[in-house]
Amino acid sequence: MQPATDNLQPTTDNLQVSTVMIWAIALFVTAVFLWILSDIVWHGVGQINWEFLTTAPKNAGREGGIAPILVSTILILGVCMTVSVPIGVGTAILLAEFTDTKSIFGRLVRRSLDVLAGVPSIVFGLFGNAFFCKTLGLGFSILSGGLTLACMVLPILIRSTEEGFRAVSDDYRLSATALGLSRTTTLWNLLLPAAAPGLVVGLVLGIGRAIAETAALIFTSGYVDRMPESLLDSGRSLSIHIFDLSMNVTGGNANAYASALVLLVLLLLINGTAAWMTQYWLGASH
Repeated sequence: MQPATDNLQPTTDNLQVSTVMIWAIALFVTAVFLWILSDIVWHGVGQINWEFLTTAPKNAGREGGIAPILVSTILILGVCMTVSVPIGVGTAILLAEFTDTKSIFGRLVRRSLDVLAGVPSIVFGLFGNAFFCKTLGLGFSILSGGLTLACMVLPILIRSTEEGFRAVSDDYRLSATALGLSRTTTLWNLLLPAAAPGLVVGLVLGIGRAIAETAALIFTSGYVDRMPESLLDSGRSLSIHIFDLSMNVTGGNANAYASALVLLVLLLLINGTAAWMTQYWLGASH
């Protein structure tokens, strides 16, 4: 009779092979990321100074800074998040807490959100141009760009937040019912803080998609690189500025790299702030 350990040998070997493959893939992805990051830092850090961050572009962006572009990017992102977060969280609460998972309405909404999450950004751009710019008369503006990005971000934000609520243990709900807490109190004081990680994941994914978006904003917010005076002014985002310098402006690669580095730093700051807010929120709920 063969020892039982012999039967375990293939499983052990497979586990070792799987472990090696996982580590190899992880190291490869990390190496590619570090290579891209080092290339951007190497070519861009020498161009960044206070003047670059506080002055307007000159000579088609070859000279000067990115102050108007930076302001436009922050305003577009602000409009996007201001619109998408309340609607996204509210819809996620409706789907997770008040809609049966097997209901026709719930399944239809979730299927629609999954389809919208995979729609190419240029399609959202065409929709934003037709609806926000022309039908609503907003024209090429920061407001049109932000609203279009909100439409792009909502499917990701809603689904991530809904999964966050569904991941919360039913013990929270049962305990709240036993204590006689209202549905509103349970949502705000127990479920929402517990579902905060899912909300932040959706925010980070949404912000990452919105802040790096180019195609949709070309059709809605425009190309203008002057300082915006209101949300109805046209504004150029950092991603469009990088695209324009690298593709359309001869000799613009240096400032394109510097703008890309600023975009990465801005994204890291936003993600770091979101992570800190999650920890603070979770700490405050205990």
